[in-house]
Amino acid sequence: MSLALPKGLIVSCQARADNPLHGPVFMGAMALAARDGGAKGLRANGPSDIRAVKSADLPVIGIHKVFSDEYPVYITPDFGAAAAIVEAGAEIVALDCTMRPRNGESPEVLVRRIREELKAEVFADISTFEEGVAAADWGATYVATTLSGYTEYTEPKPEFPDLELLEKLAKRVSVPVVAEGRYNTPEWVKRGFDAGAHAVVVGTMITNPREITKMFVRGGVPA
Repeated sequence: MSLALPKGLIVSCQARADNPLHGPVFMGAMALAARDGGAKGLRANGPSDIRAVKSADLPVIGIHKVFSDEYPVYITPDFGAAAAIVEAGAEIVALDCTMRPRNGESPEVLVRRIREELKAEVFADISTFEEGVAAADWGATYVATTLSGYTEYTEPKPEFPDLELLEKLAKRVSVPVVAEGRYNTPEWVKRGFDAGAHAVVVGTMITNPREITKMFVRGGVPA
């Protein structure tokens, strides 16, 4: 099977409800800007935003965030969430493939069902080497370091990307490994590719002007 996701930079076009750029109109524009800047793919949340970013005519890694007070897993936590984003146009479904408790089927079952029933590729968001190996064994098309530093057993979150995890997975699994998480400068992106990444995902430092502004204010404006 030919892969939907080419090598290169992936831009995550997401904005939470409290962000002034929240909504499909803004995310669609962000996707076009990312495409024109050289991005090879996009990551977007929810059916509405996914439909909007499809206008950029790039491969879309779709996620569907469903929050729960009882369970920590919220990135495409069940089959219904996956089906909704495939129907919206996502060729690739990203889901939490950590070992944390969830409300529904195990990630092993979800990977199989998404591949077999939805005919979509699977992008496994993991936080440890063992989780990455397991996801590849289950049939995930890609393994991504997205959740390193964001699970209770990989906290506290480090300041920099987890290059060690990336490099170990790239040497061990037979599927493409994607670098994601704190790749906030071109230099870190280059180091990700040097460590064996098939692609590198960047979000906040490209698509979140509010957080970029805060960074400049904290680092450069006199008190």
